[in-house]
Amino acid sequence: MSSGAGSDESFILTFRCRDEPGIVARVSAALFEIGATIRDSQQFDDPVTGRFFSRIEFASATSNRLDADAIDGLVRETLDHLEADYTLHPRSARKRVLIMASKQDHCLGDLLYRWRSGELPMDVVGVVSNHPRESYPALSFDDVDFHHVPVEAGKKRDQERKVSSLIDELNVDLVILARYMQILSDEFAGELAGRCINIHHSFLPGFKGAKPYHQAFERGVKLVGATAHYVTGDLDEGPIITQDVEAVTHRDMPETLVRKGRDIERRVLARAVRHHLEDRVVVNGRSCVVFSD
Repeated sequence: MSSGAGSDESFILTFRCRDEPGIVARVSAALFEIGATIRDSQQFDDPVTGRFFSRIEFASATSNRLDADAIDGLVRETLDHLEADYTLHPRSARKRVLIMASKQDHCLGDLLYRWRSGELPMDVVGVVSNHPRESYPALSFDDVDFHHVPVEAGKKRDQERKVSSLIDELNVDLVILARYMQILSDEFAGELAGRCINIHHSFLPGFKGAKPYHQAFERGVKLVGATAHYVTGDLDEGPIITQDVEAVTHRDMPETLVRKGRDIERRVLARAVRHHLEDRVVVNGRSCVVFSD
């Protein structure tokens, strides 16, 4: 963090800790002590786990600058005795993002558009695909580095190590699996845990394998949906960030289900990414606390 910030600069503090009386009062008093005013505050105490979760956005209460190092020191002093896990960032800080995709380009194209239009405040530092650049005739990569990292038979871990090296080299904060149709190894999934978001249709585990929407059509489903979640060793079972569904009828043919499913996947993934970029998600065991905007 920098040594100081202008009076209009705001910071976002998120933390989780054991629940006990007076947490909000202590943190609020600490922020008041350094001359900060709270612009937004949300909290949740989980009666099941006995854990407390909070997201606080604050800025200078005057024209004076807030000292970022002083903020960090005071927050640490306030939360340490609670053994809290916390993050503290200037709101203006942009996360470095790597997008991974396969042949399907609907989520990739949507994320690139939202990034270029400023809707998603992030820096896309690269796109990785197991297919060559020519596989995306409708997309432009003029302003982003494209990395073709193919998966050779029996050498998946070699490919993953190349991607891992790229992640380190580019100092990536977040990896997005934008319909990346490769099953990650346990080692790679564990390496990305907490900093990788995946999207899949909501038929899992009901309709696995090829052509899930055709399988859904044959079974006469009445809802299609999508789930965005963090990647863990159980690739499609990590903590869920966002979900959405849409009603369908017997009139919807397989190609219609595919189209509706892709629309849902695009918006659900974008919503999950935005929540992560704005520090609105705090993992709570196998689930997530998501503070709304």
